[in-house]
Amino acid sequence: MALTRGCFRFRGLRGCCFPEFLHYPTVYVSQWPSSTTERQIQARRIVNTLTGHPLSQFFTTAKRSTIISKAKRLNAKYEQFLERNFPRFYVIYSTFFRGFRLLFLDFKEVSGIKRKMADQGLKYSQLHYREMEKLRQFRRDIIKVIPVVLLSLPPFANYMVFVLMYFFPRQLLIRHFWTLEQQKEFMEIYHSLRAQVYPNAVKNLIKAVSKVPDKRLKNQLLQLGTKVQEGIHPEISQLYLVAKLFSGRPLEIRYVNARQMKILSQVMFLTPHLPTFIMRRRLRSHIMEIHHLDQALNILGVQNLSEDELRIACYVRGLNSVQLNAAECKEWLTKWVQLSKKLKDSEASLLLHSMVLLSTNYHNSRKSK
Repeated sequence: MALTRGCFRFRGLRGCCFPEFLHYPTVYVSQWPSSTTERQIQARRIVNTLTGHPLSQFFTTAKRSTIISKAKRLNAKYEQFLERNFPRFYVIYSTFFRGFRLLFLDFKEVSGIKRKMADQGLKYSQLHYREMEKLRQFRRDIIKVIPVVLLSLPPFANYMVFVLMYFFPRQLLIRHFWTLEQQKEFMEIYHSLRAQVYPNAVKNLIKAVSKVPDKRLKNQLLQLGTKVQEGIHPEISQLYLVAKLFSGRPLEIRYVNARQMKILSQVMFLTPHLPTFIMRRRLRSHIMEIHHLDQALNILGVQNLSEDELRIACYVRGLNSVQLNAAECKEWLTKWVQLSKKLKDSEASLLLHSMVLLSTNYHNSRKSK
C-alpha cells in the first residue's frame, strides 16, 4: 500500500548542474500525506522544484529561441514576397520599419548620454561632439514626431496618419523614415526655402550698419556686405575684423530688429511666427548650441568626421552641402570652426549672420576656381 500511495519526491535539484542531474539519484518513494492540506503543500513543493530546475529553464529558453527564429524566417519570407510582387510598396515598408529601428537606437543612445550627464554632473557644453550632436538632432526629431503621434491616438486614426505620411513624408516624417533619394531631395527643398531670405538678411545687415558709431569698423562691414551682394565670397579674416561690432548695439542679438529676427529664424529652420521676445531667446539658444558644438568639434578635429557627418555639419551651419564633395565640405567647415573658436559668447550674433555671409556665394566661388 505504501508503494501505491507513494509518489516521486525530487531532492536536491535546485541549483544542480546537468551532469549532476544525470549522475545522482534524484527521486525516491515516500509516504504520501494523508491530510488534504499536506497533500496540497507537497504538490506545490514538487511543482516549484520542477519549474526551478536548470533543465526546465534550458527547455524554456530553447523553446523561446525556436519561436523567435521561426518568426524571423516567416518575416524574411514575407519581405521576399513583397519585394518580388510589390517592389514599390516594399521600399516604403522597409524604409518605415528601418526608421523605427533607427529611432529606437537613437532613443537608447540618448538615454545613455542623459544618464552619463546625471551621474557625472556634466553640462551639455562639456560633452563630446558626437554626443552633443546626437542630443541636438534627437530633440528636433522628437519635436517633429510628437504631432504625428498625437494625431494617431484616436481609434482608427493611425490608418489616416499612415496615408498622410505616405503622401506628405517631408512635412510629417523625420530623416529616419526617408529613403536616400528623399533625403537629398528634401534637403535641397529646405535649403532653397532658407536661401530665399539670404539676400534680405544681407540687405538688413547693411542698413543696420548705418547706426554703428565707429567709422572704421562701419566702413569695413559695409564693404564686406557689399562684396557679398556682388557675389564675392568673404574671407574668415574679414569677418573676424568686425567681430567687435556684433557684441553691442545694433547688431548684438538682444538689439537686432524684429524683421531681421524673422529672417534669421528662417535661416535656422525656426518658425518666424512667434512673439519677438521668444524668437530672440530661441535664436540665442540655437546659435550658442552651434557655438558649443564648434568648440567640441575643434577638439575632435574636422578631419575625424565621416562624409555624412561633414555634410550634416555644413548643412546645419547654413551651407547647401548636398552637391558638395567631402573635400569641399571639409574645407568650408574648417574655416567655420577657425572663426567660431575665436569668437566670444557675446559675439554669437556674428556667427548667426555668418551662416548667411559664408554660404551665399560659396558655390559660385568653387565654380570660378
